[in-house]
Amino acid sequence: MPRRPTASLVAALALALPIGLAGCSGDQTGAPLPAASSAAYAAIIDVRTPAEYASGHVAGARNIDVQSAAFATEIAALPETGTYLVYCRSGNRSAQASETMRKAGLTVVDGGGLSDMSKLGYPFGA
Repeated sequence: MPRRPTASLVAALALALPIGLAGCSGDQTGAPLPAASSAAYAAIIDVRTPAEYASGHVAGARNIDVQSAAFATEIAALPETGTYLVYCRSGNRSAQASETMRKAGLTVVDGGGLSDMSKLGYPFGA
């Protein structure tokens, strides 16, 4: 006969679940991120520094450093049609970049950090 979880285990899991979910990165709009399909996007944009990008990035991603003075100029040059998938190392810079890009009139999905992109199945290259 299978064992039933104890009340203390159930209570611990009930407390841990919201905390764990709060720490997740990714799109804060609530839109689900599709599995690895770069065809769904006008471009995948890595907003880390050029050195971070050179150390490994999502295959086919374009590097536009959100911390660069040229960031606003580079995103202004992007076509307003299509949706852009943005990611960084942990999700902090991608959230910042996504907000800036949306204010510039672009449609953006915040992919979060590298681990989020990997979990979705996006291939990495150097």
